[in-house]
Amino acid sequence: MYAPKTDGAADRDPATSAPAPAGTGEAAIWHPCPDVPESLVGRTAPGMRYECASVAVPQDWADPTGSGTFEISLLRVRSSRQHDRVGSLVVNPGGPGGSGIDTAVYLSFGAAFGGLPDEITERFDIVGFDPRGVSRSSPVECVSDADLDATFGADPDPDTQAEFDQVVALNKRIGDGCGAKYGTKLRYFSTEQAARDMDAVRDAVGDEKLTYLGYSYGTLLGATYAQLFPSKVRALVLDGAVDPGQDIVAGSESQAKGFERAFTNFTAWCARTSSLCPIAPDARGAVTAAVDKARVSPVRGRGGREATAGWVFYAIIASLYTTEGWQELAKAIDDLQGGDPSGVFELADRYAERDGSGHYSNFFDANLGTNCADSTAKPTLAQIRSYQSQWRAKYPLFGPALAVGMLPCAYWPGERDPYPTGAATGAPPIVVVGTTGDPATPYEQTAKLADMLGVGVVVTWEGEGHTAYPQTECVTQAVDEYLIDLAVPRAGLRCPR
Repeated sequence: MYAPKTDGAADRDPATSAPAPAGTGEAAIWHPCPDVPESLVGRTAPGMRYECASVAVPQDWADPTGSGTFEISLLRVRSSRQHDRVGSLVVNPGGPGGSGIDTAVYLSFGAAFGGLPDEITERFDIVGFDPRGVSRSSPVECVSDADLDATFGADPDPDTQAEFDQVVALNKRIGDGCGAKYGTKLRYFSTEQAARDMDAVRDAVGDEKLTYLGYSYGTLLGATYAQLFPSKVRALVLDGAVDPGQDIVAGSESQAKGFERAFTNFTAWCARTSSLCPIAPDARGAVTAAVDKARVSPVRGRGGREATAGWVFYAIIASLYTTEGWQELAKAIDDLQGGDPSGVFELADRYAERDGSGHYSNFFDANLGTNCADSTAKPTLAQIRSYQSQWRAKYPLFGPALAVGMLPCAYWPGERDPYPTGAATGAPPIVVVGTTGDPATPYEQTAKLADMLGVGVVVTWEGEGHTAYPQTECVTQAVDEYLIDLAVPRAGLRCPR
């Protein structure tokens, strides 16, 4: 599953000091940590106080006393203008692998910076947590920088058997390495385990019921919580819905379709707005040609780094998460044609969370750990090869890569721990937000998640990019009223672009 990039950060300092963890069921002990926003954005937001804590959770909730513990790191943002406090708004950016602590920092900078509205920050503490295995919370670290470079740089459509076999060998090596390091503990990084951690977070911040904002994969995490703890839900906003009922094959094809549709929308924008798109009028042709040329003659950048077909492909992927990325992609492809790959690397590295020295965060280590622990289906090599061919015909640019992207879990050594897929019986109404042009969590999944929960209320944004809140006034108003006053949006609410 492709990771949501709501923050756009590539360089991250995962180190935060924290006191001894509070035991499960105990209140968190907070201490000031302005160093976190300072390390991420260079400063703190005006009028905001930043505090950190940690909570100890069982590694295996099925064996809470015998499995050891993980430490879940938390960050709380509180406004000096807070009044009539409702409680804590717990946030998760998705991934899996995204840092909720980083997200809480970015959201604290207010609407002028793409953050939360003042109406929310003045009524709630904003609480971010790094899920188990992510960044500051007992991080999974078992994929080398060299193997990640090889993964992202590989041809997204290895059509010859020799090329395909190379990708298979790479994924087998990664799986073997993670299995050797973590063994039977790999299944502990599942979504259900993380959802149970969220109840410990709710308890630690002192809320009787959970108020939660989850993006992308964060919608799956929130939906799992609602099924496990329906009576402890106050309000959940699930933006960029993941359909829990789809297996790895259906989910991969859904994303191939979503990215292909978003790319088509990008090319249409180029045709309409040629003054902003230097690769107009045939943007699809220019991008496809750039990928094809990179296969045989990649442009070399600073230090001799080659802009291979893989790096060009991930630059395309990265650009489709926001409409702002469209203009970045057009310029990057135009510059690449002129011999300058820096724009391609900037986009792709942002997506990959690769810094200027070639070091990666643990985003994709955690992403693999959770996705593969969740997935019970393991397509065979022959099936993946068949999907690669079938999806190439249906989704020419993205289909083959999404098919090959199933290889890591096919070679993942850990036991599986699938999340539940049923109704959140006894929970209050849950708001599920979908964007019609969303590439990573296609709009069709919105109603499926809402229907599965049985208490889902759909809000639609007729827009582009990945997730909607708080980008548009109509969605923002509906979500704000729900979070603050529990006013449920009217059925069928559609917000124009």
